[in-house]
Amino acid sequence: MKISRRHALGVLASVAAAPLAGCRTASGSESEPELIWGIHGTRNGWLHLPRVATFDEQDQLYIADLTDRIQVFDRDGKFLRAWRTPSLNIDGPNGLTADRFGRILVADTHFYRILIYDKSGKLLAQIGDGVQSEEPGRFVYATDVVTDQAGNLYVSEYGNSDRIQVFDKDGKWLRQWGAHGYEPGEFLRPRALAMDAKDRLYVADSCNHRIQVFDTNGRLLHYWGSRGTAPGLMAYPYDVCIGPDSCLYVCEYGNNRVQKFALDGTSLGTWGTHGRGPGQLNNPWAVAVDGRGAVSVIDSNNHRVQRFRI
Repeated sequence: MKISRRHALGVLASVAAAPLAGCRTASGSESEPELIWGIHGTRNGWLHLPRVATFDEQDQLYIADLTDRIQVFDRDGKFLRAWRTPSLNIDGPNGLTADRFGRILVADTHFYRILIYDKSGKLLAQIGDGVQSEEPGRFVYATDVVTDQAGNLYVSEYGNSDRIQVFDKDGKWLRQWGAHGYEPGEFLRPRALAMDAKDRLYVADSCNHRIQVFDTNGRLLHYWGSRGTAPGLMAYPYDVCIGPDSCLYVCEYGNNRVQKFALDGTSLGTWGTHGRGPGQLNNPWAVAVDGRGAVSVIDSNNHRVQRFRI
């Protein structure tokens, strides 16, 4: 395991001697994290309850935490730049995506809008007028946003209207689907989205402890999962990400682990247990996979990032 020398202070000092508890794959083998980095704090380059993350095509890692800022790091944790969202809220953004068009998409949850930036932090556009509403084109609590091949935007949302809304590339409302509930096609706090190369939308239906898969018109194609700790089961999936291996990585807040799935829902292994040592996680919120296939998990309550392979 490599611990970034630049981050050898703070949180790392408390975990360096802890026992390892790493990846348990389908075959039962274990692996330790290849890198741990992070210092708890609010200075540039430090992390305070990081919540969401995404890699761009240059393997720069964008992280939003509870200080309402977007920080950018190289894949090894070196701080590059940062900016803040226009308004401050103690819960911060809940969704973050670097899209195929070179933009950074932010679900500014508690200000009821989607913010679209360039990579330097220049605000390019906003979807939603900042008014909380169940009306089409407005949001209650937007949680994530992704794009399809044509540039249409898909936004997940919870509140009284747990749903997916779709907008064209210019922000014009197109359609929506979903409802608050337990049945297939319904949601209980949809937390995160991922879009595959065939424009299939994967939804982390977090309080139903499952993944649901839709086409771009909202037709349910597949779903899997229920609450539990065994492979294939989940507890509060808070984030999803598709890696360069065309597998789906799911960050489980409740099970303190990352689980890897084939796109048909077959479990391919898990990584992480509860704790503060290397390879242990404390209520992780997000996961991002870089272009080399390495997985960075946002170990939120430990205020750090751990990188591993599964």
